[in-house]
Amino acid sequence: MAGIAQSLTRRLGGAAQVAATVVAFLLLWEIAARVFGLPSYILPSPTEIFSELATRRAQYWNAAIFTLQPMLIGFAFAVVIGVALALLVAFSRPMEKTVYPMLVFFQIVPKIAVAPLFIIWFGFGLTPKVLLVFLLSFFPVVVSAITAFRSVDADIMDLARSTGAGRWRTFVRVQIPHALPTLFTGIKVAAALSATAAVVAEFVASDRGLGYLLLEANGNLNTSMAFGSVFVLTALGFALYAAVELAEQILIPWHVSQRSQADVGGPI
Repeated sequence: MAGIAQSLTRRLGGAAQVAATVVAFLLLWEIAARVFGLPSYILPSPTEIFSELATRRAQYWNAAIFTLQPMLIGFAFAVVIGVALALLVAFSRPMEKTVYPMLVFFQIVPKIAVAPLFIIWFGFGLTPKVLLVFLLSFFPVVVSAITAFRSVDADIMDLARSTGAGRWRTFVRVQIPHALPTLFTGIKVAAALSATAAVVAEFVASDRGLGYLLLEANGNLNTSMAFGSVFVLTALGFALYAAVELAEQILIPWHVSQRSQADVGGPI
């Protein structure tokens, strides 16, 4: 219980430091906007942006819910399909020779350029937005997963087999735990990209969502509204990233990345 309390205290302290940094940044922004007298259409102050958010809170809420749908669905598909394909590539030489080059090729193709084709093929509904989020989030997951599943030390595998563990038991008890830290790195990158992909998809074709609000704000030279949309979109991306980090802390509390410097002997 003492260890859990200490871990919780550390994490709360870390969150407080992040919050203090954000507040300090916003305060400096507010002071700079007032001292230099920048026009609102060039750079609004944080108070103007938060006033905009409060005034249109219902509109921002509805837009955020609309944007969140393709963001979460595309991200979930990217994780599930990315890990599944990584397993095939990591443990099958023929799959590595055929599938992996295709994955690299499709990653090189600019997703934004082909986004209008999704509209032609699938219309203006949820599907093209989910596809774009999936495509932008997929590659970090599959690459990190392939690296993760291949990085198990051969001596550890030999030790597991020497104990009589079968292929499935070795995979569950040795390879998956060893792969999780690297795998979560790719998933966190994908979580950060999913918010960007969702709003870009709405740039292409949408009459709702945060992407549409950004286009509307730019068309009306409403910089406060544009910053408000960016703030909400950032909050969505941060929330998804934090959820992935929480899952990482729950699943691999033993890993060195989840312990403080004091736990691992302090700085050298």
